[in-house]
Amino acid sequence: MKWRGRRKQAGIRHQLSRMTRVAHWAVRIGLILLLVDLFYLMLTWPDWKSFATGPIPKSNLIREYELKRAEDKGLPPLRWRPVALSSVPKYLIRAVILAEDARFYEHSGFDLIAFKEAMNYNLAEGRLALGASTISQQTVKNLFLSPSRNPLRKWHELVLTWGMERNLKKRRILELYLNIAQFGPGIYGIQAAAQAYFGTTAEALTPDQAARLAATLPAPERHNPATRTNHFERRAQKILNRLLRYPGDAADAINRELDPIRPDNGFENGNGV
Repeated sequence: MKWRGRRKQAGIRHQLSRMTRVAHWAVRIGLILLLVDLFYLMLTWPDWKSFATGPIPKSNLIREYELKRAEDKGLPPLRWRPVALSSVPKYLIRAVILAEDARFYEHSGFDLIAFKEAMNYNLAEGRLALGASTISQQTVKNLFLSPSRNPLRKWHELVLTWGMERNLKKRRILELYLNIAQFGPGIYGIQAAAQAYFGTTAEALTPDQAARLAATLPAPERHNPATRTNHFERRAQKILNRLLRYPGDAADAINRELDPIRPDNGFENGNGV
């Protein structure tokens, strides 16, 4: 019996020793891969000065769409016309922030509160129903990365978001996002979206149209002003209702739409975003 006990203990020690060696090698390999990836990021690190001002660059997702359409002519043509943020109604900017990243001006690229709320909701639902990507993260993903969901892509997104938040102003990040976000099949940016769905410019969008474009962002190919699904209509109305809770240009513009007797057709300056 003693011999069997010693043999069992020796077996356990051998197994623990083997597991320890495997863990050590796993840590070493992980560190090597991390160093290799960090070296890759250093080589491909964006020149943030070139993104801080000047023309809006074509995003990686837009280039990918062009390649897809070159192979499949049945896809809708690319629509993309960048526009300066200064010509975008403030209530459109506010609608997008309310819909996509309510704490945009409070965080440094990552909204931990939204992440916790999304995870709690997903656990309650038993499925991945909500994400918690900020506008900054979405801008990085659209500009530089692919839409894949693998861990390496997410890691790159986090690192690049950290870099962008430290080199670009919030206003510029918004300008980039609004001009490269997808609003439908082949439709990128608010100017192209305004023309495609409403036959107008981004500058001339009404608050209701702004809410509809903001409602398009989570799933632009399925829920948009053309498909007008029940989910889309509920979301658009919810965003419009939230816009009306804030004083400023959105409420003023809607009042003018509902009251044609008022002689002043311009928009008053609100509190801004």
